[in-house]
Amino acid sequence: MRTVSDREENVVGVILAAGFGTRFEGRSHKLLTTFRGSPMIMYSLLALRGSGIMRRAVVVGSIDFSAMLSDEETVLHNPSPLAGLSSSLSIARDWALSQRADAMVVGLADQPLIGSQAWARVAAAQGAPIMVATYRGRRRNPVKLSREVFDLLPDSGDEGARALYNSYPELVGEIECDGEPIDIDTVEELDEWNL
Repeated sequence: MRTVSDREENVVGVILAAGFGTRFEGRSHKLLTTFRGSPMIMYSLLALRGSGIMRRAVVVGSIDFSAMLSDEETVLHNPSPLAGLSSSLSIARDWALSQRADAMVVGLADQPLIGSQAWARVAAAQGAPIMVATYRGRRRNPVKLSREVFDLLPDSGDEGARALYNSYPELVGEIECDGEPIDIDTVEELDEWNL
């Protein structure tokens, strides 16, 4: 029987985009707000598409992003986004299992300055069940979660993979990436970075 070590690893990519963006007090949902000429969510979508990860999904809530998604992206609906980030992560995990994935790489839709290189480097990273992108030594997204840690993901709350790597530091590896890992949560942050 072949193992992951002697065959190509089956990695899927997921963007979490189901949040309400309640701290963003703009005229539209923050992911639809124009950032440097395009809706903010497009930057995360383009980064994932350019990473080489072939099977991709986006977890959505009440906002319809279908016009921006390609036929190659699976839409995963979170019926309870108010349950927190962990609810979207659980949906992503279930989809990854349905794809028989060895690992999933997860990122957020509100981090427009994280590019394809980060997604690709994290997807290819080996050495630990949880591989975290770092930027100038700071842990941020995306995060690669091997199947062996899927059962450790939190079932409730607004903390995702961070809860895992804080609880199980011995399972974590890091991969240094290029990019700026800011996430846009407020109109003020949008104005600061929307140059």
